[in-house]
Amino acid sequence: MTSLSKIITKKIDNELLKYPKDQKKSAVMAALQFVQAEEGWLSNDNIGEVAKYLDIPEIAVMEVATFYNMYDLKPIGKYKLSICTNVSCMLRGVDSLVSHVKNTLNIDFNQITHDGKFCLKESECMGNCDAAPMMVINNEKMHEKLTPEKFDSIIKELK
Repeated sequence: MTSLSKIITKKIDNELLKYPKDQKKSAVMAALQFVQAEEGWLSNDNIGEVAKYLDIPEIAVMEVATFYNMYDLKPIGKYKLSICTNVSCMLRGVDSLVSHVKNTLNIDFNQITHDGKFCLKESECMGNCDAAPMMVINNEKMHEKLTPEKFDSIIKELK
């Protein structure tokens, strides 16, 4: 098993200050985010180390890591492109956008481009329905009212 870096444990310790001492499980989401930001994804070893550090059952950490699609349980491309396919986005043409994205990148959902740059993920509601369709890059940068032309421009910038 790998061990958590000092940077991560310090971040987790700071997060734990927000919660009662007997509620370490409350910091699990942040801890997973810290590890993923450093490692690029969450391995079983990483999940085990978070559980050990927080002194909670490994299954409790795994439940969180597998429930939320912001966590990646296998290596992804340099850029994770998460596209909302929920109702509002669907009503505003996300199906044709997704078709364009898949054709442009030559991948399907949960695949990585051959150059390792892009991973395409399908996401549930991103909570910004008035700006549908939506895409988020690396769980950080949100792109609203996405069109095939806007997508092409974004990809050109990222390359």
